[in-house]
Amino acid sequence: MVNVLSVLGSTGSIGRQTLAAAEHLGLRVAALTAQRKIDLLEQQARQFQPDFVAVYDEAAAKQFKIAVADTSIRVGSGIGGLMEAATLHQADCVVTAVSGAIGLRPTLAAIDERKRIALANKETLVCAGEIVMRRAKEKGAEIVPVDSEHSAIFQCLMGRKPGELHKILLTGSGGPFRGKARAELEDVTPEQAVAHPNWSMGAKISVDSATMMNKGLEFIEAMHLFAVTPDDITVVIHPQSVIHSMVELCDGTVIAQLGVPDMGLPIQLALTYPERCPSMFEHLDFYKLRDLTFEAPDYEKTPCLRLAMDCARRGGAAACVMSAANEVAVHRFLRRELGYNRIYDAAAGAVEKLGALPCPDLDAVLAADEAARAYVRENF
Repeated sequence: MVNVLSVLGSTGSIGRQTLAAAEHLGLRVAALTAQRKIDLLEQQARQFQPDFVAVYDEAAAKQFKIAVADTSIRVGSGIGGLMEAATLHQADCVVTAVSGAIGLRPTLAAIDERKRIALANKETLVCAGEIVMRRAKEKGAEIVPVDSEHSAIFQCLMGRKPGELHKILLTGSGGPFRGKARAELEDVTPEQAVAHPNWSMGAKISVDSATMMNKGLEFIEAMHLFAVTPDDITVVIHPQSVIHSMVELCDGTVIAQLGVPDMGLPIQLALTYPERCPSMFEHLDFYKLRDLTFEAPDYEKTPCLRLAMDCARRGGAAACVMSAANEVAVHRFLRRELGYNRIYDAAAGAVEKLGALPCPDLDAVLAADEAARAYVRENF
């Protein structure tokens, strides 16, 4: 169990739930970061009294510094502020709850300091999984997944020898548009796309869940986290979101992790592992469960999932380019500047144009990421 946290992205959905878990567990919070939601960030800072707070947006950082001038909190900004929060010597765990590739460099910096990484930022492994996992192994840093699916797989594999795993069964609800053809989704609004049937999440990840790009990102992330190939992972649509994922072992045994669909549970485990502590969350009531159903993905209706799985097999810059292009396209959709179906078009177009770039090191990854963002801004 960890004792002191740095929470990167504290004002987002995962960040807020992390702070609730920290309060419940009695953990100290040494650092907070946010993009620009300074009113909420100030409330969090006054409640948890961190040593350091970073606001990525420079103008917002200046406003925040004035707002907390009556406290002893140090204030930073930009990528430098994120890096300082990630490497603060007081913290033994860094929760990476920022959205997008912005989380990559701070995560690597925290790994270099041998901190536990409670990883909630998919793009870190999607864009640079080989680099990150190799660095963690070299430095002896723990990476404990926060995503419900990867936490489930992590739990199912506890105590297992590497050779015992036969297949990862990665579950997904199918999102709010499960079963609908692409032509039916032409006029989808942001409000419809973020209305997930089971989970309460931030806007970007909710849209990714609707397009099933989120499941594709998780597919790639699972490859790196658990050192498996694309052929070792099967996506299973499970609309009820009760089984968070499963593993099939070499003898045919299937082990599943079940629980209520509440992100607080995997967040708490990432902070208490290898221990378990009583939680403040509802327990699963089997008497209230009805059917648990499963189906194969329809890749014609979920082209983003198919694209992500293709990128996983392709390697190189493909996954990084796809993720960055998708991020820009989703934010444009949320601002009503881009149609829902054009999210896939943007990601696929970027992969076709830039996916063959090599990504041997961090600089190449960051260059591919920026090139993909520029492609979408210029063409969509």
